[in-house]
Amino acid sequence: MTDAQAANAVTALLHAVDTLDWDGVVAVLAGDVGLDYTSLWGGSAETVAAAEVVERWRGLLPGFDATQHLTGPVQTSPAPGGDGVRCVTTVRGYHHLADGDRSDTWMIAGWYDIRVLDGRIAAITLHALYEEGDRALTEVATARCAAGAGGRVAA
Repeated sequence: MTDAQAANAVTALLHAVDTLDWDGVVAVLAGDVGLDYTSLWGGSAETVAAAEVVERWRGLLPGFDATQHLTGPVQTSPAPGGDGVRCVTTVRGYHHLADGDRSDTWMIAGWYDIRVLDGRIAAITLHALYEEGDRALTEVATARCAAGAGGRVAA
């Protein structure tokens, strides 16, 4: 696997997430994925099956009217221990919701540290630096998904 192929896996993942292309998400994830969003949500890092990652994201992201994960250039280097490729990039994740008279965007900024192994993403760590907007929009988006209506739930 070349560095360019590893970087393309990162870009493909974020594009698939924003377009709700769940088959595309599965195509770039390893069977088990290390997830570390502790800098944003607290808790502990964990390793979960790719199907569980998709299930979680399907329970949130379609509830937004739009999402957009913008990255800078993806810098690559050998992963720690020499197992795969380490991909590091800055990110701004925009999550937009329009609900009745309410139209708001929650943006999280930081950087991703992603490990790609055999062309598939094996670990994702978000290092959150700051956020703007109302984080509670995630609760509205989750409720929309649970109700099966609103946002891009039907997509």
